[in-house]
Amino acid sequence: MKYRALIESMTVEEKASLMSGANFWNTKAIDRVKIPSIMLTDGPHGLRKQGGKADHLGLNKSLPATCFPTAATLANSWDRQLIYEVGQTIGKEAASEKVSVLLGPGLNIKRNPLCGRNFEYFSEDPYLTGELASEMVKGIQVNGISACPKHFAVNSQEHMRMTIDEVVDERSLRELYLEGFRRVVEKGQPKTIMTSYNKVNGTFANENNDLLQDILYGEWDFNGVVVTDWGGNNDRVAGLKAGNQLEMPSTNGITDQEIVQAIKNNELDEEVLDDAVDRLLGLVFTTQLHDQDTSRIDYEEHHNKAIEAAKRSIVLLKNDDKILPLKHGNKVAIIGDFASNPRYQGAGSSLINPAKLSNACDVLGQSGLSIVGYAKGFKRMGGKNDRLLMEAVTLAQKADTILLFLGLDEGSEAEGVDRVNLSLRDNQLELLRSLTEVNSNIVVILAGGGAIEMPFIKNVKAIVHTYLSGQGSAEALKSVLLGEYNPSGKLSETFPIKYSDVSSAPYYPGKEATAEHIEGIFIGYRYFDTVNKPVLFPFGYGLSYTTFAYTDLTVNQHQVSFTITNTGAVAGEEVAQLYIQKQDSSIFRAKRELKGFEKVSLEPGESKRVTMILEERDFSYYNPTIHDWAVEPGAYDIQIGSSIQSILLKEHVMLTGDSVSCEYTKDQFPHYFSGHVHEVTAAEYKGLLGYEPPSPYWDPKQDLGLNDTIAQAKYKNALGKTIYHMVLFFNKFFEAVNKPLLANNVYFVLNMPFRQIDRFTGGKISRKQILKVLKWINR
Repeated sequence: MKYRALIESMTVEEKASLMSGANFWNTKAIDRVKIPSIMLTDGPHGLRKQGGKADHLGLNKSLPATCFPTAATLANSWDRQLIYEVGQTIGKEAASEKVSVLLGPGLNIKRNPLCGRNFEYFSEDPYLTGELASEMVKGIQVNGISACPKHFAVNSQEHMRMTIDEVVDERSLRELYLEGFRRVVEKGQPKTIMTSYNKVNGTFANENNDLLQDILYGEWDFNGVVVTDWGGNNDRVAGLKAGNQLEMPSTNGITDQEIVQAIKNNELDEEVLDDAVDRLLGLVFTTQLHDQDTSRIDYEEHHNKAIEAAKRSIVLLKNDDKILPLKHGNKVAIIGDFASNPRYQGAGSSLINPAKLSNACDVLGQSGLSIVGYAKGFKRMGGKNDRLLMEAVTLAQKADTILLFLGLDEGSEAEGVDRVNLSLRDNQLELLRSLTEVNSNIVVILAGGGAIEMPFIKNVKAIVHTYLSGQGSAEALKSVLLGEYNPSGKLSETFPIKYSDVSSAPYYPGKEATAEHIEGIFIGYRYFDTVNKPVLFPFGYGLSYTTFAYTDLTVNQHQVSFTITNTGAVAGEEVAQLYIQKQDSSIFRAKRELKGFEKVSLEPGESKRVTMILEERDFSYYNPTIHDWAVEPGAYDIQIGSSIQSILLKEHVMLTGDSVSCEYTKDQFPHYFSGHVHEVTAAEYKGLLGYEPPSPYWDPKQDLGLNDTIAQAKYKNALGKTIYHMVLFFNKFFEAVNKPLLANNVYFVLNMPFRQIDRFTGGKISRKQILKVLKWINR
């Protein structure tokens, strides 16, 4: 231990006190032995340091900071250097405010497009996720502070997130849900990692020995601190034994005393506590900021960086008749509430108070375009309004081109609540239909954190998806629309034609007890590509104002090289993508997988040679028979393309591989072998897991316990129903008065387990009182 002498000078009570926070955001100080407190606070796409009373879901205003594009947006840039620079800038602002740990980035895999927090996550692909998140971690930590990748692991839904059991087979866990974290730990070397609220295969993540001891600390050699998500502790002593050092936020000493008592009762070895304290002290003493250069932040410079990040992340999805860039002299109508009141970030714990914010109406109005007017067009949170509709239709008749701003509002996607569908609100779709009757030149500009269904796609000329582009979104959009910047974003997730096409649609979300990952490894493009199911837009797709040619491919199992040429008339950037496909595989696997990418900037007529390096892991699959990675012998296609559906170059390599057996045969798993996971039988799923899956249902006849939620009180007696409906009333009330953040906060309470009430209230509501209420409810 590095700090053994200091630790030996401390009492058991003092050591235990360091294992939880002093308040909502700070660790405890021990002045007697000169251990300072450090601050942890929210990111991940900007600094959220609250100036007043702290809360988890972003209700109380935070200090002004630069709001960058969210992770889902930045991922569309496929630009490692850009994301490093974004992390570096956010980390600089955090250091200037004496924040030692920035809680981000989020890198959970997008199992399903309805997950309410997908806007905070990079991709459906673990390779892309791991590569980009590693760069953000390195950028943040260059400032002397710690990044905190989250949520480890398998946080795939917001519904019941504090109690749900994510049941996932070993291979899918390793290949999909852990692989991004492995890359971040090994390449980014973060000083902290945050565990998720949920259980993973029956055990809460922060007390899961398989995840923490065997994999994180053992295989990956992580040498930092593991912190709970806020309120994410179940059994404090079990968590400490598994390797969770820091519990946040403060519990007013409740769980500290549990640690002390466990040592006195010989239920916990004091050496385990000492090791945990040693790790925490390493974090505290290496992220102190009193000696850091915290000179004044140039927020104007950072705003320009936010614009640049947004420009490189916007995706051009459709551009019929080359309607974009906009032609000089065209009369343009701006329609849609999002043009004047931008949707530029998500809601919840990542809610940034932007240092500066423009809107598209103002920016486009000053751009030199011939603007004939602006119409709001629709009520933001839904509902019919004939006056707004007719104002927009009247304006559209005066214009050559309509810029129609549509998207997901703040209540449609947020931390703590999942989306209910992939649709835009009905009033937005009605507006679009009405506009197509009077003007065919419609450019749809979308805002939102992920995929949506587009029944209107054939009725509009162009679609630009800004995702959630941060405080520089308006200026970035102007650059793209006017052709000042050539769009270069590519989708980091698949857009399905309709939600029912999604592989996990029949199984998502888990309702009350378990979330069963019956689809296995077949999520996102791994499913659509394998079963040849048509999609709206494929993974890796995005248009440009220029064209590119790919030539001269040379390959071996270690290195791939090829040439890209800009064959168009304007400068542009192309994201070249490398996929690997196993020929004649004897096990079930995705048709192909992303294993390399590079963003290349080219002037008209310019060519550049691109080289990508391959590792053995890029050809490997996780073999649950040997509980290790293995390479299947045989031929592998190395494919280079501009998206997963646009493969332009191909060669193959032969690998000797490993002589190991594997259970994943066609006879045993016919539907997994074909990829048709909607047809998986109970026997196949049981075989995939290796055991009988637990019941996905919570039995309403059983007594409510500490790990059950307020929402489940609705199944019990009059008292339980009253508590549930009272909380639900406030949720619906805040929705009705267009207060989505308040509604989401109440929903967070609705899904809170009873065990967290005494801890979140710091003992103001005691465990004894909670148990008494549970006893009354269970009568």
